[in-house]
Amino acid sequence: MNISGTPSELIHVIAILILAWLLMGFSRRFIRIFRGYMSARAATLEDVRRVDTLARVFHHVATVVISLIAGMLALSEIGISIVPILGAASVVGVAVGFGAQSLIKDYFNGLFMLLENQIRQGDVVEVSGKTGVVEDVTLRYVSLRDYEGSVHYIPNGLITMVTNKSRGYAYAVIDVSVAYRENLDSVYEVMREVASRLRASQDCGVKILEDIEIAGVQDWADSAVMVRCRLKTVALEQWSVRREFLRRLKDAFDVRGIEIPYPHLTLCAEQDKDGSAPAFRIANKSEAASVE
Repeated sequence: MNISGTPSELIHVIAILILAWLLMGFSRRFIRIFRGYMSARAATLEDVRRVDTLARVFHHVATVVISLIAGMLALSEIGISIVPILGAASVVGVAVGFGAQSLIKDYFNGLFMLLENQIRQGDVVEVSGKTGVVEDVTLRYVSLRDYEGSVHYIPNGLITMVTNKSRGYAYAVIDVSVAYRENLDSVYEVMREVASRLRASQDCGVKILEDIEIAGVQDWADSAVMVRCRLKTVALEQWSVRREFLRRLKDAFDVRGIEIPYPHLTLCAEQDKDGSAPAFRIANKSEAASVE
């Protein structure tokens, strides 16, 4: 290995580094212009998110490629032959490949997730048992911030299934519990009235896409009849619509006198064979004190 450092070669190295710096700046500017151009022509917010995600990935890839090429050219200019380095890199690459299969899997999975548009920056997704807002997507990992503010870094190789809660529309699924003695037709009527007023309101009207859909009796619980309904909403607004609907439904039930049950226990006296049962004796505090 012959290392030389003549002034002309040093000038060439400096020129290569400056050119690499300029190329990085040009690539960032080009990607920024491309992102603005595509975002301005995006039909939906989902398209804008996809453009932003791809722009961030292209920026990382361009930085790595330009750095590697500039590094090899600089080494070649100062007299370090890159041929042995490339040969050694190929041998080491085979050895590393066996030990870094998970890393390679991360990059392949990340590439296909981006090509298939499974995850974008700003989406709310569930992956590997974690749910949160996607803050960053790379070929290596996906970072999520959950409701508590914690950030989860999930390698793409561990992602086998993606549940995206941000595509197109969503449903606010609500289970309403009422007492067994209540008339279900009256309950349905109140639910429709509350949903209609909610859709006509200024705050939630733009979030709800269709009228309420009442599926009917979902289950017979221990102390209540479970009625299931759902509201079609804009993506990511299903939780706020659900909370406001339940708040308004609680007020409407109170006005109509519809009971929202809670777990309770019914006591029955032991019956004789003829079906009769002794009456319970109820004593007030003064009687109980006199007995003691």
